[in-house]
Amino acid sequence: MLTPLKDKTVIVTGASKGIGKGIAKTFAAKGAKVAVVARSLMKAEETAVEIRENGGAAHAFEGNVADLESMKRVADETAGVFGGIDVLCANAGIFPNAPIEEMTGEQWDEVMNTNARGTLYSLQACLPFLKKAEYGRIIVTSSITGPVTGYAGWSHYGASKAAQLGFMRSAALELARYNITINAVMPGNIMTEGLEGLGDQYLQAMTASIPLKRLGSVEDIAYAAVFLASKEAGFITGQTIVVDGGQILPESLEAMS
Repeated sequence: MLTPLKDKTVIVTGASKGIGKGIAKTFAAKGAKVAVVARSLMKAEETAVEIRENGGAAHAFEGNVADLESMKRVADETAGVFGGIDVLCANAGIFPNAPIEEMTGEQWDEVMNTNARGTLYSLQACLPFLKKAEYGRIIVTSSITGPVTGYAGWSHYGASKAAQLGFMRSAALELARYNITINAVMPGNIMTEGLEGLGDQYLQAMTASIPLKRLGSVEDIAYAAVFLASKEAGFITGQTIVVDGGQILPESLEAMS
């Protein structure tokens, strides 16, 4: 059994929907105080209200991970409300479709700024408080797309997710002196609003490619993040956990028959 997260403060970026919302709700259910961060304060508050209605502790904050000053403000306000920061879940990310032949520099920059630069800025903003914590934890939401697999139309997304892992490994060396660990969860196909928007044909094709024969849930990712945030995971840093139902294992669909 993991040491309870009671009295630990967790910042979750991109927490108004999808995986981020699942992470925020799961941490709250485990006793943590949760800072729900999203670009829309109204959407962040909806998640925070859900958590509070279920007996958890949560506060909503408006924050843009691609803006360092915005994230510094979020970190300062979170510490003011909850007394510190123990865990950062750098989850915010976007995945607009853009074929390479049509992709503009602006589209590339938008994805890289949110997904890769946003990880850096979130960490930089929270670092002064994580250094003061009993032990600091940073969990990055990466993806199997980019580091392991590819998907047409998501080359900029894949590049950003691979960049997160390269950043994480060097960051682990710099942060170790402060007793701060940084690790990444690499989701496969998780049932979220964004995935549903890709259509039934996509969902059916992805389900067929997963040995466990189902799409993942946001809780599947959240439980991995909770483990990495635990006291018991204190000797794990610079590592990745793939949560994909075995999707990357088979050489072909025939290999699963």
